[in-house]
Amino acid sequence: MGALKGVEKVKSISRSKMKMWMIRATSSVLLWTCIVQLTTIGEMWGPRVLKGWPSCFSHESAALEENLPALPVRLLPPKRVYKNNGYLMVSCNGGLNQMRAAICDMVAIARYLNVTLIVPELDKTSFWADPSEFQDIFDLDHFITSLRDEVRILKQLPPRLKGRVELGMTYTMAPVSWSDISYYSNQILPLIQKYKVLHLNRTDARLANNHQPIEIQKLRCRVNFSALKFTSQIEELGKRVIKLLRQNGPFLVLHLRYEMDMLAFSGCSQGCNYEEVEELTRMRYAYPWWKEKIINSDLKRKDGLCPLTPEETALTLRALDIDPSIQIYIAAGEIYGGERRMASLTAAYPKVVRKETLLEPLDLRFFQNHSSQMAALDYLVALESDIFVPTYDGNMAKVVEGHRRFLGFKKTILLDRRLLVDLIDRYNSGSLSWDEFSDAVKEAHSERMGNPTKRLVIPERPKEEDYFYSNPEECFQMSDDYPLSST
Repeated sequence: MGALKGVEKVKSISRSKMKMWMIRATSSVLLWTCIVQLTTIGEMWGPRVLKGWPSCFSHESAALEENLPALPVRLLPPKRVYKNNGYLMVSCNGGLNQMRAAICDMVAIARYLNVTLIVPELDKTSFWADPSEFQDIFDLDHFITSLRDEVRILKQLPPRLKGRVELGMTYTMAPVSWSDISYYSNQILPLIQKYKVLHLNRTDARLANNHQPIEIQKLRCRVNFSALKFTSQIEELGKRVIKLLRQNGPFLVLHLRYEMDMLAFSGCSQGCNYEEVEELTRMRYAYPWWKEKIINSDLKRKDGLCPLTPEETALTLRALDIDPSIQIYIAAGEIYGGERRMASLTAAYPKVVRKETLLEPLDLRFFQNHSSQMAALDYLVALESDIFVPTYDGNMAKVVEGHRRFLGFKKTILLDRRLLVDLIDRYNSGSLSWDEFSDAVKEAHSERMGNPTKRLVIPERPKEEDYFYSNPEECFQMSDDYPLSST
């Protein structure tokens, strides 16, 4: 009996030792795993992270990493806590800058209605047929986190609601253009509360320019100038282009809106031959959403509603005494008529460049057939230029103008096309000498250089008044050096 107890005691001790051995072995494996993980991190971030641990780095690599700048610590704003009234989905329409402005409006509307915004869907069906997603153009994570103290933004709907939307169980509508924020609280919010999810399928110019709460106006600016950062790939390529330009002195960015789609849409055909006019007309009729079909090009041009031609642009720049040795970066797509139509401009300004001539084809390989990404690159270069000159007041011209004002009223020459075409016609007919023509052009534009002004407000005619994003005056930290004056 005593012998049996002794055997059981030995077995108990053996089991205890086995458990202890297993615990030690498991702890050793876990510890070794941690060391391996930390070593991996050390290889990424250098000896600063693993200070005090035995170094696995050579003296050369350690010395190199000691010279690396400290990684910036990004502090996120605190999340805003609010009762969620539902979910807002939006499908943007138009080109890059029309969508950019619309995103700013939709964020402000979502904030005001206390709803959750789903990351906006970009237009893939318009003339440009750009397949880019939001995250292909903008830094998505920055967009979401930088605005978290204002509004909750999700990459997609929660699963239970996403399933309903995929089955077509959602309410879709286009909001009324140029609406006050009160329209959204009185008409749109009840629909969101009723259906839980509301889809807005049109977003261009859906929020009024003027008479909105100051908080709304400032949030529109915050989204535009801070939250909407381009992707690192676009930003880095933009910096390269700017560096290449800066190496050769000052540069002017010319937003020469003389592409085929612009001419077909506007019906402007000044300087085009018969075959080109026919081609543009066929294109205009091919797109049903371009509603205006029968257009008198001459009358439209005299009213200042056509983009300047390359020939008219060359005369205008010369009349303004723009240095002929300055670099001119063309921020546009393919110019209609090619080298034939660009001849006057390149003769007057030999240093005409484009992103395609500054960069290697390999640099732009990911941007091909992605017009919005190409436009984003032009946007960055336009912001940094010494002078910005748009030849037509489209969305890029307006949004860049406003952004340059925000950056300190950088020189932006806002061409008076109605006056210019009259002066150009008189000069070409011989009724004005060059000096008379040049003096008249300079006098007409002396106060059109992007200097501080107040937005022109035209009640009941929002299309004719100044666009909010071209002059977001509520967002400028004005000083005595930049007093606001009426245009």
